Amino acid sequence: MMQLTDSDAIQLEKKGISKEKVRDQIETFEEGIPFVNLEKAAVVGDGIYKFSEKDESLLIKYYNSFPKELAILKFVPASGAASRMFKVLFNFLDAYNFKKETFQDYAKRTGDKDMLVFANGLTKFPFYEKVKHAIKGKANDENEELYLFVQQLLSEEGFNYGFFPKGLLPFHDYADFAATPFEEHLKESAMYAQTNGNAKLHFTISEQHKEMFLSEYESIKDRVTTATKISYVIDYSYQKSATDTLAVDMDNKPFRNSDGSLLFRPGGHGALIENLNEQQADVIFVKNIDNVVVPKNVEELANSKKILTGVLLQVQQKAFKYAEVLESSSPNDEEILKIRKFLEERLNVRFIDAFNSYTIDEKIRVLKDKINRPIRVCGMVKNEGEPGGGPFWIRDTSGRTSLQIVESAQIDMKNEEQASILKNATHFNPVDLVCGVKNYKGEKYNLLNYVDSKQGFITEKTKEGRELKALELPGLWNGAMAYWNTIFVEVPLLTFNPVKTVNDLLKPSHQV
Repeated sequence: MMQLTDSDAIQLEKKGISKEKVRDQIETFEEGIPFVNLEKAAVVGDGIYKFSEKDESLLIKYYNSFPKELAILKFVPASGAASRMFKVLFNFLDAYNFKKETFQDYAKRTGDKDMLVFANGLTKFPFYEKVKHAIKGKANDENEELYLFVQQLLSEEGFNYGFFPKGLLPFHDYADFAATPFEEHLKESAMYAQTNGNAKLHFTISEQHKEMFLSEYESIKDRVTTATKISYVIDYSYQKSATDTLAVDMDNKPFRNSDGSLLFRPGGHGALIENLNEQQADVIFVKNIDNVVVPKNVEELANSKKILTGVLLQVQQKAFKYAEVLESSSPNDEEILKIRKFLEERLNVRFIDAFNSYTIDEKIRVLKDKINRPIRVCGMVKNEGEPGGGPFWIRDTSGRTSLQIVESAQIDMKNEEQASILKNATHFNPVDLVCGVKNYKGEKYNLLNYVDSKQGFITEKTKEGRELKALELPGLWNGAMAYWNTIFVEVPLLTFNPVKTVNDLLKPSHQV
């Protein structure tokens, strides 16, 4: 049993973390986190809907006709820093000496293909003119100029983009100005996430970047509101300190810093279920900060969002009706069968075989539990080899089957059968969710009640040359939503445009 010192107790109190939570986390390290058991990949016709053009038009029409008092929110995880995005450029600054070799010789020596792509596409980056102007006249030749360009882009004395939150970097070049993902999210909202001329957005950010976001909004507000004719309500929150997780050494003993204090690390994006849980809205869109489109694609994107929301609202209305029947009357066998069929066919709920032998009261109890849950409708794109999660049917330790978004790190790749299921998956999760978080009475669910705490991740890290184990909480759209009712819908590939590296900005989907 872990022994806490008085100073440990003070540290826990300051962070808002209970002793019980710390002990649970140590127990998780000791027991390990089991791999997810894939039953099969979700595919079109078995876990993923694919609608005809006619059905899509009807869903868009349904969404557009919905009551104007619908409270809509766009929730954007935006705390990611841009440092990883510029990894190639940081490496280049460390490894290249323009006084001793040409850039071509450097590229040949190092085999740095990514840096070649960057150099060849230089004029197409949205920050090109700004950087070029800043270094004008400072370089003696093109080799030095490329080095100074990257240095100006990243250094503290320059534009310091490596420190920026990804959401405030220039992404799209409109000739007169360069738009950030933050600005593009506002413009997108006007197309599908506004009610009566008002759009509400919530960004989860790092506390150190708050003033930068506020300043950016002030600088673009007039331009965006004039272009969209929309009023924006924007608020922010930070990942809570109480969601940080304890690090342990390789013997599962608490890892201590050089001053003797316990080491806590951020719990990953799964911690944001706490932030999402604080939001009050009828419909909540969830989309990552770096996934934005240029104007030529925004209408198709908006239609895709409306289709997902049309699905949510249609299913939700029926679920609410059945939930009320289960609560206020005594449904007979025929009604029970109808509700079960709805849960299976529209909400992908699976029942154990023993359900058929239950009494009516037992069946009603199970149906109430199954239908009174938050609902998520998730867009899925065809798998183009992107790393990350995908849609699968999984079977838990109790033998229950459910539809989940699963990350590759959750799968036992040494198990040939499991690896084969992953390999044959047809679709990929682009983090494109529409959520219904209220019950039929209009009361918000406590989303923390629908988290599978056993779907986290244990990773190995180092600090000050010492090995440690870190715990990531169940991902926001993985284990943090494991017990939601889930619907997957195929969406167009153009709705998925993440910028993981700086060179992604050169893709046609990010060229205005």
